[in-house]
Amino acid sequence: MSSLLETTLARAALSRLFEPSDAVGLALVSIAGPVDALRIARRDIAAGRDMTLQLCSALDVEPARSNLLTDGLDRWSPRLRDLAPARDLATLERLGGRLVVPESTEWPHSLDDLQGSAPLCLWVRGHSRIPESSCIAALVGSRDSTNYGASVTADMASGLSSRGYTIVSGGAYGIDAQAHRAALAVVGVDSEAGGPPATIAVLACGVDRYYPAGNEDLLRTIMQRGLLISEVPPGSSPTRWRFLQRNRIIAALSAVTVVIEARWRSGALNTAHHAAGLGRPVGAVPGSVHSANSAGCHRLLRDGTAVCTTDAADVAELAGPLGTDPFGDRVREESAPRKDHDGLTIPDLLLLDALPVRAWTTVDKLAQVAGLSAKEVISGLTRLEIEGLARKTSEGWRREKK
Repeated sequence: MSSLLETTLARAALSRLFEPSDAVGLALVSIAGPVDALRIARRDIAAGRDMTLQLCSALDVEPARSNLLTDGLDRWSPRLRDLAPARDLATLERLGGRLVVPESTEWPHSLDDLQGSAPLCLWVRGHSRIPESSCIAALVGSRDSTNYGASVTADMASGLSSRGYTIVSGGAYGIDAQAHRAALAVVGVDSEAGGPPATIAVLACGVDRYYPAGNEDLLRTIMQRGLLISEVPPGSSPTRWRFLQRNRIIAALSAVTVVIEARWRSGALNTAHHAAGLGRPVGAVPGSVHSANSAGCHRLLRDGTAVCTTDAADVAELAGPLGTDPFGDRVREESAPRKDHDGLTIPDLLLLDALPVRAWTTVDKLAQVAGLSAKEVISGLTRLEIEGLARKTSEGWRREKK
């Protein structure tokens, strides 16, 4: 058996043995490696005192708590009889999927930023490769979205897709589903042709399950033209803990995370906090102050976790690495109608306001009206004349409209 195959089988087994983000289990893998970690979990080999000390150090636990590994072994023991990694991989292969492990070339290294809570592996269905994080934007929000939230999501997802971003979300009802659908509507190229995935759904269950059932058709389409990803093996059921833990993967995969609608204690806020903790930019879409569905977004904006985000251009600019969005704030500002007062100093603004539009006036009168010295008026009139905002004749000065 090759080393990579042995490692892959070990990671597949451990992903069934450990719950997502099992701190002790993941620390054991980082210290001993996946193959030996599995042997220790099966009690095929014993972990010495040094291993316990290393675990305590990795988890910042006092060495006196020497039962850390013992508790873990007891916790994993009931699942040992169900371990059949070769069977799980065969199931995945029948589904047209593949297992992506940190040792493989497709592994998204942005997940390494999760450090001790990085997933052991990714169970993947779909034809495309997982893109670089700089090309991925996460759009998340309430399951019970409003028409306003659905409209903003559709505009934002389609705008980002047309700019080359892959949209990642959780495959749930509401904002998640709308984000996936909008991305699929824009990106019409079948991923079998080798293009990037239109969208990625990160699941809290096995990739063989289309959950929630009401989104089965959508999830099947995502599998065909995008990617379904999970850190738990086929057959795994969705649980509240797995939903919360999959949010860290959504955040880590993406260059930017945007919360479009969220209630005060929405799970979408969990994704935003994961992203902020990883140093990723977070955006939040403002809504009505009377809408409970926007209370969570306003909470993110108020505490400084997120910045105000209103459209795809804002998101692309916030993402940073692509950084050349042709529809960003700078271009929008440059394309906006120029005002007469744009770029003027305060004295010149005062002088411009003092200039009559229809009548003619003198330097002395302008000095009186604008509250400036005659010297300031003369120099200011010269600048305004150059800008095409003031006109001089033998009768005096007046304002010139551009």
